[in-house]
Amino acid sequence: MQTKRTQWTRRSVLVAGAASAATAVLGASGCAAGGSGTKKNGPKLAGASSAAIKGNLTVWSWDVAATALKRLAPEFERRHPGVKINVVDIGYDNAYDKITVGLKSGKGLPDITTVEGPRFQSFLGNFPSGFYDLSALAAQYNGKYDPAAWRTASDDKGRVLALPWDTGPCALYYRRDHFQSAGVDPNSLATWDDYVKAGEQIKAKTGKKLLTLDNAEDNTFLLLLQQQGQGYFQGGKVAVSSAKALRAMQLLKTLRDKGLIDFARGWDGYVTSQKTGKSVSAPYAAWWSGTLTTEMKELKGKFGVVPLPAFDAGGVRTSNNGGSVLTVTSQTSNAQTAWAFVQFMLADPGNQVSMLKEEGLFPAYLPALQDPYVSQPSDYFGGQPVNKTFADLVKSIPPIEYTKDGAKANELVWAANAGVLLRGKDPKKTLDSTAEQLASATSREIAS
Repeated sequence: MQTKRTQWTRRSVLVAGAASAATAVLGASGCAAGGSGTKKNGPKLAGASSAAIKGNLTVWSWDVAATALKRLAPEFERRHPGVKINVVDIGYDNAYDKITVGLKSGKGLPDITTVEGPRFQSFLGNFPSGFYDLSALAAQYNGKYDPAAWRTASDDKGRVLALPWDTGPCALYYRRDHFQSAGVDPNSLATWDDYVKAGEQIKAKTGKKLLTLDNAEDNTFLLLLQQQGQGYFQGGKVAVSSAKALRAMQLLKTLRDKGLIDFARGWDGYVTSQKTGKSVSAPYAAWWSGTLTTEMKELKGKFGVVPLPAFDAGGVRTSNNGGSVLTVTSQTSNAQTAWAFVQFMLADPGNQVSMLKEEGLFPAYLPALQDPYVSQPSDYFGGQPVNKTFADLVKSIPPIEYTKDGAKANELVWAANAGVLLRGKDPKKTLDSTAEQLASATSREIAS
């Protein structure tokens, strides 16, 4: 799920074999989540039976994810008489403060909570006992989720502590009318070099910029880094000055130097830039379609989607921006029912397709992407089956490493972006300095 603000990576996501949860016997071991500073693992969930599904659950979420939970919960209640699901929309602005307070204090958390993938990785690093270990039950789904999303639901030891919900496969949205006016074929953009050349042609013939970037908190650098199979960290070491990182930043600097970027401030500025046609393309995630169809209805038929340009011909043509998980907190007294509800929501193709249709949540659950609905043409996109375009890209999203220091890395990278893109600083010197700052702040080594 994506909210109307810049996130770190918004939803990005490991383990092996077990019997079906529907027929196994549930066992829960361990203790409730400890307070701040605890480093022991959380309790384990070992199996389930339909007889154990009873009682009440409280679920925290926000925005369209809360809407989806509220819409589907009555069907779970119908299947399990006596069970009541209370979905609380805690609002995005307060969500992580509330979750952090609950993890630190060891009390106050619900049975289940929504967490964005990269944020979940931060919580796992700082509060490893805060969530149930679902490895034994989730093993049956190994290989059935987007690998990148599955990674964000797991820790660095391979334990699965959540199920992935939605994912954010990336492609290139483009304005058909402006590309046509400039004589640019979007299907010819095989590499980022092609993209830059097309931008120069579009600017010369239409006066339009090629893309929009947030001048304060833009995540395109990370999108480009993940496309190359890397995040901010590698093997626990700081990697923001690697050769791949430099290549990503040099691409952004080139776009800046050629005057192809329209700089905007925040979500509203980004939307306005695209809506008014100041820029003609957007390397963005599947959920951007929902913004176009709801906030730019007058532009129906004027947008198309192609895979991202690759860094090298034949290379990876997607990345990720977004994704969330549902996790069972260690503070629940009803873990059996909590797992059953998570499974109902996220491991059911029908429910996942329903959430794509109704709330625009793009499934991380691969069986859902085989549904005929995914291949239907979209009137808004001129008859193009855009969901199919994204579905074909999902398995190619490179999984990357996350750590508990992702927020600090993002903060420093945003500062690096500003230095390079707004003030024209040298990409290599800037990234070397950023790596040194991040290493100092996190007591980590810099990857060689």
